[in-house]
Amino acid sequence: MPNHILKFTAAFSQALIVSAALGLSFAPTTGISADQPAKTQQPSAKLQKPLHDAQEDIKNKKYSDAIAKLKAAEQIQGKTPYDQHLINQFLAYCYIRTQNYAEAAKPAEAQLDDGFTPQAEIPGLMREVIGLNYQIKDYDKVIEIGNRAMKAGYADEQTKTLIGQSYYLKGDWKGTLKFEEGVVDTEIKEGKTPKNDSLLLLYSACQKLNDVKCENSALEKLIAYYPKPEYWQQLLYQIRQETSGNEGNLLETYRLMNEVDIIKEAADYTEFAELAIDAGSTGEAQAILEKGFARNVFTDKRNIERNQRLLDRAKKQAASDQATLPKLEKEADAATTGQKNYGVGLGYYGYGQYDKAVDQLSKAVAKGGVKNDAEAHLLLGISQFKAGHKDDASKSFKAVKGDPTLERLANLWNLHMHEGAAKTASAGKSTTKKSSKSTKVAKG
Repeated sequence: MPNHILKFTAAFSQALIVSAALGLSFAPTTGISADQPAKTQQPSAKLQKPLHDAQEDIKNKKYSDAIAKLKAAEQIQGKTPYDQHLINQFLAYCYIRTQNYAEAAKPAEAQLDDGFTPQAEIPGLMREVIGLNYQIKDYDKVIEIGNRAMKAGYADEQTKTLIGQSYYLKGDWKGTLKFEEGVVDTEIKEGKTPKNDSLLLLYSACQKLNDVKCENSALEKLIAYYPKPEYWQQLLYQIRQETSGNEGNLLETYRLMNEVDIIKEAADYTEFAELAIDAGSTGEAQAILEKGFARNVFTDKRNIERNQRLLDRAKKQAASDQATLPKLEKEADAATTGQKNYGVGLGYYGYGQYDKAVDQLSKAVAKGGVKNDAEAHLLLGISQFKAGHKDDASKSFKAVKGDPTLERLANLWNLHMHEGAAKTASAGKSTTKKSSKSTKVAKG
């Protein structure tokens, strides 16, 4: 059995990282802080000419000349804190224009707490500082300023992305996990759709920590909002390995794998069919083998011959069993316990007669006395889903109790049944909130 557990390669991890073009647009201003008198916001006499000359160079895009003048101005004795504020503004701007982000980061950050930057400009400046430090790979500084922006409510989506990626790129898997869990949980609570990149970082951090439970939880979130085949494959092949010693649970795992269409290997088609025959679902075995042959998964001669014999056996047995189902149904209905109803329901399920399967399986769980109550409720839920009765199916899936693997599979069937619904619902809530807000503004 090949290993289908996917790991994040360096290339895949890099694909998570945002483009280097962060749209840095830092620009110097001469705004006056609301809490300081305008007359105090003037450069000192000693600095007026150097700053004016540097500003002229900036206007003429002579950034290197401006930087030289500004560095010289920094050495002038007796300059005021406001002089330094202006120097920092101009230096940061010039360094960004020359793409010298390493030199731009320090003077840009200095303006956050020097008391001269207008409060209205702090959020944008903070995001610029975060972007600069991300460019120069100072991930600790990104995290420091980023978390400060989060607490102040200044963090936009890009800021959150850079913080999470900085934790990841510096190898702080626990930090990545904690941060991204917070972001994702908050977005879900607010009725928003978590970002795919956030969920992928969350999942990758779980992998790095070798936390299988955490991995599974992250994968289930990915499936709920972004139901891609590779996510289903990652999760279900892992469950397939875990259930290899339990034929009943393995059969149920294969059923979901088949439903989401991720069975690729010839050995899995063969094992699925054999388990179905042993369980008494010969119609299901016939269908899965025919699917395998149609997809040309059986390639070498021995494999083709073996599975052809298995298919011939399934067809012969299915023809015989199907003819007896009406008689068996009467006997099952007359029985005091539900095991015979379960067997007949399983038969109907295998032949794709889902409404009849629902009828018999409903009687089975109502009567009780079945060998595996969790398995019976799970198969009932699957049959109800296949028959188009989603509400009833949800109830049956929730009634699967007593077997952790089957409970988990029932939850995954429920996720599959509502694939995309979580994302759509989140989008709907977001639209409703925006509409409500717009209405209030209009009324105002």
